[in-house]
Amino acid sequence: MGHSALEVADIFRLHGPAFRIAQASHLSLGQLKVMSAIEQCRSAALGGHVLRCPDCAQIEVAYNSCRNRHCPKCQANAAKRWLQARQADLLPVDYYHVVFTLPGPISDIAYYPTSGSYPAAVSRSDGSHGGSGRVILATT
Repeated sequence: MGHSALEVADIFRLHGPAFRIAQASHLSLGQLKVMSAIEQCRSAALGGHVLRCPDCAQIEVAYNSCRNRHCPKCQANAAKRWLQARQADLLPVDYYHVVFTLPGPISDIAYYPTSGSYPAAVSRSDGSHGGSGRVILATT
């Protein structure tokens, strides 16, 4: 039997109780429920069923999954399908993600496109983390 890879559930089971105590005032009920679901996913805690091979009569226990949308084990296939669909949309060119900070007065002007040659998508942070905020330009 080979060594299995470390999973998020393993980390939650090992360090979750201490983390919950240390962060008790910072964790929401929703976050606690997600941690619990991930810890219990595909374990006896959620029940399971017995699979039996009709040819060789080998028996295997399959535990039920939590089906939580945050669970990496349950959502791995959905995430893989989503990524493949996004990759199919890509053009066969090099892509670069560029983020830069503009001074306040220029940022205010850059946020309001006035010509058809301006990049198709512009987003701007509110500057709440200091500075004048970032302007993100994306061209098509």
